Amino acid sequence: MTRTLAWARRAAGAAAGALAALALVSAAAAQEPTAEEQLASLAGALDTAWLLVTAFLVFFMQLGFAMVEAGFVRAKNVANILMKNILDCAMGGLAFFAVGWGLAYGVSGDSAGPFAGDGQFFLRGFDNWPSWIFQFAFAATAATIVSGAVAERTKFSAYLVYSAVITAFIYPVVVHWAWDSHGWLSAFRDDPIGANGYIDFAGSGVVHAVGGTAALVGAVMVGPRIGKFGPGRKVNVIPGHNITLAVLGMFVLWFGWYGFNPGSTLGLSGGLADLAAKVAVTTTLAAAAGGVAAALLTRALTGRYDLGLTVNGVLGGLVGITAGCAVVDAWAAIVIGAIGAGVVIGGVWLLDQLRVDDPVGAVSVHGFAGIWGVLAVGLFASEAGIAQAYGESDRYGLLLGGGAEQLGIQALGIAAIVAWTAVTAFVLFGALKLTIGLRVRPEEEERGLDVDEHGIEAYPDFGSSAQGLFVPVAHPGGAD
Repeated sequence: MTRTLAWARRAAGAAAGALAALALVSAAAAQEPTAEEQLASLAGALDTAWLLVTAFLVFFMQLGFAMVEAGFVRAKNVANILMKNILDCAMGGLAFFAVGWGLAYGVSGDSAGPFAGDGQFFLRGFDNWPSWIFQFAFAATAATIVSGAVAERTKFSAYLVYSAVITAFIYPVVVHWAWDSHGWLSAFRDDPIGANGYIDFAGSGVVHAVGGTAALVGAVMVGPRIGKFGPGRKVNVIPGHNITLAVLGMFVLWFGWYGFNPGSTLGLSGGLADLAAKVAVTTTLAAAAGGVAAALLTRALTGRYDLGLTVNGVLGGLVGITAGCAVVDAWAAIVIGAIGAGVVIGGVWLLDQLRVDDPVGAVSVHGFAGIWGVLAVGLFASEAGIAQAYGESDRYGLLLGGGAEQLGIQALGIAAIVAWTAVTAFVLFGALKLTIGLRVRPEEEERGLDVDEHGIEAYPDFGSSAQGLFVPVAHPGGAD
């Protein structure tokens, strides 16, 4: 009897152990991800990595802006322009953290209104870190555009206030309009304006026209540099100090644009890799066409191949293609880039006739070429291009037979963006002018901003009075 009980207990224990082991195996099998789940996880990680890498490329463009602007100003103001670029990033990051993201994309409930986001300020209740870093890099780009247009005569304290406000308020509202699914202009709404809504794939209007319009308002309100304009229509060339830096900056920006435009696919899975590759091609062709067109046009108009305008011609081509890079064909990208360069050169001439001083050409490159890029979508977007990037539609570019609807929507969108930016920038710069002031004293401007504003010279071996070494060809229409 004792042996029987012992055997029974051992048998029962063995059975219980087997059942426990079976339960553990079953639980482990239940926790093992399926092939589909593993594939989805890998695709998500790939999309996140793509967004991070392209965000870093866009951030790297800050170096490009710094070099272009430093090259196009005089030696006595180089430290000042570099300091502005540093603080654009630093203050912009904090402002976008506190307020900017919330106005652009934040929601306090299930949805936000058509004008602006209404939640996630200071990133409360937020965990979409890849999107934040990508959008911050764009916001910093919009802010830094203005620094070149108001260079060499603007108070550093006033510029810091401006930089914070555009990153926290002016720019994020436009982002919400155009890129958030709740924005009134957005192509991602369930009920967009017209068939497609406003198409601005990577920001010719949202980023560049905002920065360029604010730059124009700032340049007008701060006034021209001493000696820029003479009696009558006389326009004096004030040369930048180092064209080598400007060319370096241009190539850095071109390289960073491969994050700016292809990165706006926001991922690579689900067919987006092919779209990103196409965007990289259209971006390249537009930049190349802009450079060639600027060189040939300046040769035809002045008898020389102007290096400074060729630098800005490449940038004008890049800005021009940014809105339509995903929806136009390769040949159209070349046309858009070439016309963008012409817009830049014409814009430089126009501003001089209006006696608006823009030392680096920021208004022409980003403002005028940005407007052109938005409108170019309504002219050149192909049916297949819109289908690939936004979905099937029978409304596309006017010149390709798609009717005038998309061009009208693009015109409405860019008009709203320019109007919003101009009014808010005017209020901002006006308030600064009436309070802390916009412009440095004449004697400080003559000495250069480096020493008085920062206590340092960019080139101490040459002294703060060092002047430019590069004299660009007078542009057509006649700078004397």
